Amino acid sequence: MAKYRVLTINPGSTSTKVAVFDDETEVFSKNIVHAAEDLAAFAQLTQQKPYRAALILEALQENGIDLSSLSAVVGRGGGLLAVEGGVYIIDDLLLSHAEKGANGVVHPAQLGSLLANDIAKEYGIPAYVVNPPDTDELEAVARLTGIKGVYRNVHLHALNLKETAIRHAAAMHKKVEECNFIVCHIGGGVSVSAHRHGKMIDGNDIVGGEGPMAPTRCGNVPASEIIDLCFSGISQKEAKALCTKTGGFVSHLNTSDAREVVRLAEEGNQYAALVWDAFKYQIIKEIGAMAAVLQGKADGILLSGGIVHSQELVESIRQSCSWIAPVSAYPGEFEMEAMAAGAIRVLNGSEAVKTYSGKPVWNPKELGL
Repeated sequence: MAKYRVLTINPGSTSTKVAVFDDETEVFSKNIVHAAEDLAAFAQLTQQKPYRAALILEALQENGIDLSSLSAVVGRGGGLLAVEGGVYIIDDLLLSHAEKGANGVVHPAQLGSLLANDIAKEYGIPAYVVNPPDTDELEAVARLTGIKGVYRNVHLHALNLKETAIRHAAAMHKKVEECNFIVCHIGGGVSVSAHRHGKMIDGNDIVGGEGPMAPTRCGNVPASEIIDLCFSGISQKEAKALCTKTGGFVSHLNTSDAREVVRLAEEGNQYAALVWDAFKYQIIKEIGAMAAVLQGKADGILLSGGIVHSQELVESIRQSCSWIAPVSAYPGEFEMEAMAAGAIRVLNGSEAVKTYSGKPVWNPKELGL
């Protein structure tokens, strides 16, 4: 009999993923797809909460999940100010920041803590967020730029990156705190991060336009070219969209599907072939940068995310980077498993729960900047 039963809720732009775990074993999962016209009926993101909540409860009831049997509920974090990685109890301050989007980024992940809290409150059980998207563990030296007052903050696929590192360390019969890894999430966005003893000490800001290009993201672009572009007549909204929605594959080939890019390349489209090669090149280049951050002391290069299903991509990275450390592929993602695992670590006492302070982990004034 399972010791802990955990419900996980992960709201996305077009769906809400829900899953139930008995200890580490998934016993139920469903991807609830939302029609665009249904979501369009809500002027504000948080107005979607009752709509999504009703569908979640309906799915759980239809599949015989007794909510009174739950030990905890975990919601995908979002809308928070920068935090250290870990498992956070959902309290009033965290809920307030999630609801208003304290970090200025509007994303359905904000709804995760709100939805989880409602269920947990009704059944008198704890609700958590685990390694939310606003996890930022950069060292101070990684934050400075060449412009005074402009500092680096990162947004990464922290939940999946950290879970991949934890799982690979366990496969090595080690704790993640004993290892150094370069961990990549290669999917709709591309995160490349340096992990030293369990902390993500550097990585690219996938929201701010850093790192490799991605299916919908521009990645690194010369600042002078961006300045020229912004004064060429496009709006601020259009310029911002290049960072997260209309850059990358979409800008070049009008598709966000990596499989379509590969198909075009294989059919002889030289432009598509160049875009695909540049995509791989930029990831490889970023891995090299993270290797330097770790002073060459990496125990592994770990690849996760949907595009890692491409064996050709994995082999390209392996050929270029295996001299740094062994390359291991984990196609797909572990987001639901990671949320459940984090809650279970807190419930069984192997990890201390954290309380959201409402203050960003990085304050330049504390360093006299």
